[in-house]
Amino acid sequence: MARVKGGTVSRRRRKRVLKLAKGYFGSKHTLYKTANEQVMHSFKYAYNDRRKLKGNMRKIWIARINAAARMNDMSYNKLMHGLKLADIQINRKMLSEMAIHDAEGFTKVCDEAKAALEKA
Repeated sequence: MARVKGGTVSRRRRKRVLKLAKGYFGSKHTLYKTANEQVMHSFKYAYNDRRKLKGNMRKIWIARINAAARMNDMSYNKLMHGLKLADIQINRKMLSEMAIHDAEGFTKVCDEAKAALEKA
């Protein structure tokens, strides 16, 4: 029986990994073994950071809402508690967009929250 050499398949796999490792420092973009290790780590980092991004965005939204709420003489937690009491269901992403682009609308939301807090 003839010997089978996995030439084209192996070469294609290695070329794919080296193409993904383009731009890495040192031997990580030239040597297959180190490049493969780095590419596998890079995939893990990308996967994890896609999840971390969600938390980071939430922190940014909260900071923006807090800044806008303080311009309306409220703190962030009082605003959120007031919104809950007033049964206004709006997420933090939209609240931060309102704070940036629609200051008048955000002020009305703050007034609603203040009124709900005074009732309670």
